[in-house]
Amino acid sequence: MGHDWIIDVLTDLKTFAAANDLDALAAKLDDTQLFARAELVSHGEGMSRGLLGESASAGRCDRTIGVRRTS
Repeated sequence: MGHDWIIDVLTDLKTFAAANDLDALAAKLDDTQLFARAELVSHGEGMSRGLLGESASAGRCDRTIGVRRTS
């Protein structure tokens, strides 16, 4: 697992922020995730898995993240 847990924590926080109409916070957390990924990689920590599973990688997003759906 290494240091990947921090990405999971940021994802949980961003999901909570988006679900509770905290759009500015969700956007900042999205930026923070990018910085965290870059720093982990630059320190040689790498990423054993991405946000979307084993096949995910930095810079790839197969779906919209953090967008609130209304029905």
